[in-house]
Amino acid sequence: MTTKQIAHLKSIAHDLKPVLQIGKYGVHQNLIDDILIQLDAHELIKVSLLKNSDVDEVELKSLLITNGVTVVSKIGRILILYRYSKKLTKHIEF
Repeated sequence: MTTKQIAHLKSIAHDLKPVLQIGKYGVHQNLIDDILIQLDAHELIKVSLLKNSDVDEVELKSLLITNGVTVVSKIGRILILYRYSKKLTKHIEF
């Protein structure tokens, strides 16, 4: 992705609320499946890492990248994620 595309996605995500929270149970396959389902429905989501989570962020990012997810940004404990969805009729325009 280009820097302009990333900036555009950040501006769209500014008003979004986190749709998922990662807590003390960490990263497991059900969580990855939920993230992919949400991305199929919305293309761009925010995910919140709770303070009590022991998530290795590098491991999480590598799992997401292997599933075709782009980590747009990480601000504090909030991740902004993007993946093109074939199910949507209206896509994010770049």
